[in-house]
Amino acid sequence: MASLHIRRVITNLLNSSRYPTSHNPFPRPLLSHCPFTSHAGNDSHSHSHSVNIDFSNEESKRRLINRLLYRSKQRGFLELDLVLGKWVEDNIHSLDENRIRALIHVLDLENPDLWKWISGQEQPPESISTNPVFTAVREGVVKNLEIYSAPETRATPGQPWVRGWDDIKKFRGGPITGNQ
Repeated sequence: MASLHIRRVITNLLNSSRYPTSHNPFPRPLLSHCPFTSHAGNDSHSHSHSVNIDFSNEESKRRLINRLLYRSKQRGFLELDLVLGKWVEDNIHSLDENRIRALIHVLDLENPDLWKWISGQEQPPESISTNPVFTAVREGVVKNLEIYSAPETRATPGQPWVRGWDDIKKFRGGPITGNQ
């Protein structure tokens, strides 16, 4: 909340008439809209349709791919960095323009919500559950859970994971191992 206030103050200061355009080192707002970051929650889907996807030459295609790879691997949420980053790295070169837009829509989602939806702790909204990129990522997570984790160490579908890392059988009927 405080950072939003500070951001508004800085933006207003930089855009105020106290700094004439000819002397202003930032001729446009410093915190202006960037096509690869989300500034709103629910309108991110319409935002992803406004992104200019240019595959006309190899340089613009390379830049777009690098930006999307970076955004998928550097979210600041380790689980999503690993899951999304790996999926994007494996699939980015085979995506067409519509799937790129679907990927951008997924990358515009908030980390906590996206993780709850991907991990099955909560049901995603219809617009997310029909997104082909989200569906593919979620299927990969579910497949890995089936292969690599025992059912007793997983969260109950639709319920958040609340156990800690030191859940060594401390009570009757508890799991034998913790959340490893």
